[in-house]
Amino acid sequence: MKITGTFLDEISHDIPHQNWGKEEWDRDFGYMKSIGIDTVIMIRSGYRRFITYPSAYLEKQFGCYRPPVDLVGLFLELAEKHGMKFYFGLYDSGHYWDTGNLDTEIDANRYVIDEVWQKYGQFKSFGGWYLSMEISRRTKGATEAFRTLGMQCKQVSGGLPTFISPWIDGKKAVLAASAGLSKEDVVSIEEHEKEWSEIFEGVSGAVDAVAFQDGHIDYHELDAFFEVNKKMADKYGLACWTNAETFDRDMPIKFLPIKFEKLRLKLEAAARAGYDKAITFEFSHFMSPQSAYLQAGHLYNRYKEYLASMQVK
Repeated sequence: MKITGTFLDEISHDIPHQNWGKEEWDRDFGYMKSIGIDTVIMIRSGYRRFITYPSAYLEKQFGCYRPPVDLVGLFLELAEKHGMKFYFGLYDSGHYWDTGNLDTEIDANRYVIDEVWQKYGQFKSFGGWYLSMEISRRTKGATEAFRTLGMQCKQVSGGLPTFISPWIDGKKAVLAASAGLSKEDVVSIEEHEKEWSEIFEGVSGAVDAVAFQDGHIDYHELDAFFEVNKKMADKYGLACWTNAETFDRDMPIKFLPIKFEKLRLKLEAAARAGYDKAITFEFSHFMSPQSAYLQAGHLYNRYKEYLASMQVK
């Protein structure tokens, strides 16, 4: 299973910023391309007051800061230069995380979707949409939010694909700020299948692919959960991707590049389950030779050796 897509984590709340400019980003797209990445996904276009493009709506409605660089425009240009498809990630007001209510995210993104398509829809590299609301269980309003926003994305863009990347509520599904690495109250495979079957049925036609995050369950659980994920996706007509996390959830320091052996275990489990595509969170911090983390470049080298060994076979 080869990684062919990566998130671009420009707006995050728990991973340090690398302060890259156009030159560094251009170089990174080149590194991505060299290992077969053909898809880049902006994980979110904004979080609370920080945003990635000059948005008259978000600046007025949420008091967002005008960014010094139009990163959406930059990433679209670099995607065209390097022959990649760019997926636009929706805005996150933070209101859902504070209240558990997704209504604000729906209302805000109705305007964002129209604004962004009007500003950037002419780019040939604009390849789809990422519905950035992250959930793990049957959450109040989630199905409605995915369906409403997914349909609007497809309608304004002439049917460009949409995808979601939820997480599995496993033993490692703990808050980044938590001192612990695991928890006792975890979802069973049966509960997971029941809840996500209901969600998939509700979003069918509005969401084209699902990429479950693979880092919240233990390595010996991968096959069982991946088999169920693929079965559900096939039943409801969704492409089944894996979000192969390239950071380590087993370490007390959050978050560092993952040990290659662990990444390989996850990719090979996805291959056994017959997944359609592997994307990662995320190349630039955790796999790039120019990452602020020295270990990331070593992971890049081990992954290139892995690709080479696959070609030899």
